[in-house]
Amino acid sequence: MSELVQNRTSTELYHPKGARVPVDAAQLWTLNHRLLTVVLDGCSAELTALGLDPKEFFVLAEVAASPYPAELAAKLVIPKASVTVYVRNLVAKGFLRREIDDADLRRHRLVLTPEGEAARDHALAALATEFDSRLARIAPRDRAELQRILLALLEPAQ
Repeated sequence: MSELVQNRTSTELYHPKGARVPVDAAQLWTLNHRLLTVVLDGCSAELTALGLDPKEFFVLAEVAASPYPAELAAKLVIPKASVTVYVRNLVAKGFLRREIDDADLRRHRLVLTPEGEAARDHALAALATEFDSRLARIAPRDRAELQRILLALLEPAQ
């Protein structure tokens, strides 16, 4: 598929031999999902060795930026009840602790423990290594373009 070139004014790809190939949003979604799944599967042994399942890893990776459970749920687009379960598991494993928020004593803020920071850092390194092995297959300019495209797709709709 790397041989295909997109016409920037249409939703078609052009094969080098001139054949038109329609861009199917569902197919792009499926390919993206498959890539994410393959990368996660590729580092699952490392996550398991750290005592993390993939969803716990995502929570652990996001806690520093979103330290409140409701923020985590919104940022990760998962139900609050699921965040509660993952947080409970991560607290039991010693990766997180709950603290009373000094600004609002009714709220609990989540804080990474030193063990949680170490687990997060090792898991992120494993994920990065696995994903980089895939990215190495494409040219640096294509990597930059992929980053630009992904950032554009994550922008709020206008």
